Amino acid sequence: MVAARGGGSSIRTAAVAAVVASGMALGGCTFGPEPGPSEPAVPTSTPPPQPPIPTRDLKSHLERYSQGLIDAGAPAVLLELRVGAEAWTHAAGVRNSAGEAARATDPVHVGDLTQPLVAVSVLKLAEEGRLSLDEPASTYLPELQGLLHQPEPYTVRRLLGHTSGMPDYHGPLLDAVSPRQALATRLSPEDKLALAATLPWQRRRAQSFSYSNSNYIALGLIVERLRGRPLADVLWADVGQPLGLGGTRLTDDGPVPEGMVHGYTLIDGEPVDTTYAALHSGSGATGLVSTMADLNKFFDALLDGRLVPRDRVAEMQGPIHAEYGLGLFQWNDRCTNGFYYGYVGDVPGYGTVAMASADGSRRLALAVAYPPRPFPQGTAAQGTNAIASGMTQVAEDALNGSCRLGGGVWFGEGP
Repeated sequence: MVAARGGGSSIRTAAVAAVVASGMALGGCTFGPEPGPSEPAVPTSTPPPQPPIPTRDLKSHLERYSQGLIDAGAPAVLLELRVGAEAWTHAAGVRNSAGEAARATDPVHVGDLTQPLVAVSVLKLAEEGRLSLDEPASTYLPELQGLLHQPEPYTVRRLLGHTSGMPDYHGPLLDAVSPRQALATRLSPEDKLALAATLPWQRRRAQSFSYSNSNYIALGLIVERLRGRPLADVLWADVGQPLGLGGTRLTDDGPVPEGMVHGYTLIDGEPVDTTYAALHSGSGATGLVSTMADLNKFFDALLDGRLVPRDRVAEMQGPIHAEYGLGLFQWNDRCTNGFYYGYVGDVPGYGTVAMASADGSRRLALAVAYPPRPFPQGTAAQGTNAIASGMTQVAEDALNGSCRLGGGVWFGEGP
């Protein structure tokens, strides 16, 4: 768990200079073992687009998709698919440079999937009357007002829904320091917000969606402030402990979890291990490590109303046909003419998607340690990895195919 920060020191715009200086000072540090000779080969191409899921051959199709990623240089692919009471798991590749075989139960850095857990903690505070979604965020963190220079007061709801227009801190960080330095430097939430403050805000209507990790960095600070505990401890108490998510934790300064799948990126043409990178340590936007089984448990419990009341779940889901609500994305469920809900994680070295039908009866969690590719640079590095987009389509197609399994046919193995 993340150690508590003492006293909650005030945020100052001068922190940006300190961040840059500390990054430069870490130029000689390493954040993981250098990849060895057994490192997976760097791919020369990416997997081709996948055809629609064959109804009676879902298992084979997902296995072929997994093998295509491995052939393209992905170190590992993990998934768990649940339909009703039945489950199917799959793992391919290796978990580390020593060549240990990956297992479906291995923990993975799931990145942005941290955010729906933080959203749950925020909504629990709202249920307790400790927080109002429609109050300005600066009500709970007064220092935000002076630091971020927002063009207008923005509410907690707008942070949850990525509609604040707050700049993302990643661009300024990568403009200021090298990729190695960025990965190896642990920044406080205050430092990250100070970096975001160096960019102008986007003036947007309240309903306009613009994804920025800075929103959830601020929300994590609000949760810590109101609970008086580190975010890692709050997420464990709100989600991990009641659901028994033994493979889920917020990254910290401790050792890499046993059996964790390693991810890699290319820096100056060389593969670099991004596993448990200090940049994500304790982050309310990207810091989560989890397993495929734990992700499926989380979304099952969430959509069933076991974490927050169903009216709060409806707020998280958002209005019909919205891309995003208050902590959940939605996709079309052709089985029910309704929607799937979940999240996509995309960080250097890893892509993850977790998606579930509205009733939780069909769920898929899929993680890929990406084929190593050049580390994204500067403010232009805000797009989503093409493999992550493809994973989302595969998950949606798989769930649409799973609802047609019947008559004794389970993943193509029936008569």
